[in-house]
Amino acid sequence: MQLDGARVLLTGASAGIGAALAPILVERGAVLAVTGRDETKLDAVVGRCRDLGGRVYAHLVDLADPDVTEPLAARVVEELGGVDVLVNNAAAPMRRRAQQLTVPELRTTMAVNFESPARLTMALLPGMLERDRGVIVNVSSFGGRAAIPAESAYCASKSALCGWSESLAMDLWHTGVDVRLIIPGAIATDIWDRPGNDPAHFSGDMEPPETVAAGIIEAVEGERFEHYLPDMKAVAEFKTSSIDDFLAGAVTFADEVEASRERGEGGAQHR
Repeated sequence: MQLDGARVLLTGASAGIGAALAPILVERGAVLAVTGRDETKLDAVVGRCRDLGGRVYAHLVDLADPDVTEPLAARVVEELGGVDVLVNNAAAPMRRRAQQLTVPELRTTMAVNFESPARLTMALLPGMLERDRGVIVNVSSFGGRAAIPAESAYCASKSALCGWSESLAMDLWHTGVDVRLIIPGAIATDIWDRPGNDPAHFSGDMEPPETVAAGIIEAVEGERFEHYLPDMKAVAEFKTSSIDDFLAGAVTFADEVEASRERGEGGAQHR
């Protein structure tokens, strides 16, 4: 897929990875529709894109609401004349131990992180198949490949997105529609500071969102299905080969962080 002239729908564009990616897409010549929940931040991103000469349409939506996805897809198709690239980037954190997790928290997390990408895909896929052309990019998380203590809802939603992406890629194997799975690690975005979440155990070095944005461009224009950004594939492979050791090590690390906090020493660093 060449981005020059491509029609792209990018969710979660008001901050973080999406805000870094949107200007790159318009610089590459894409026509863009973006979504976000924060009107002020989304307007700022749209302004930067238009200053670069981009044609951009903004949609203020909350993808936790399942009723918005099909109307959103229809509006974007009408605006752009179709969608060649769907980037499912919007995500919601949920840091809460399972013992304290509520059903509404679980539902919201699954709705944003898994159901909205799946619903948008199903809404836009018929048009892509009719044209025999398209790329579906699902931005998951390293938590979708290797679980994180106190993030059961988040990891479940991202694991679901990984499984969906793999099966989707096989279902579309003999078509002109490709699937790309993005696995970000610790990225410096506002996902670490959003209200309604317990403190994160991780407080180490983070990659800038531009790292993931550049990787998404490479994924759309390339041929590989899966992209770890940064490359943490070896950790995921260790988890798969030595799951008991992985679980024990993750719990030990989380226990050390919490003990350190109780002593007033701040969070531990994990690199």
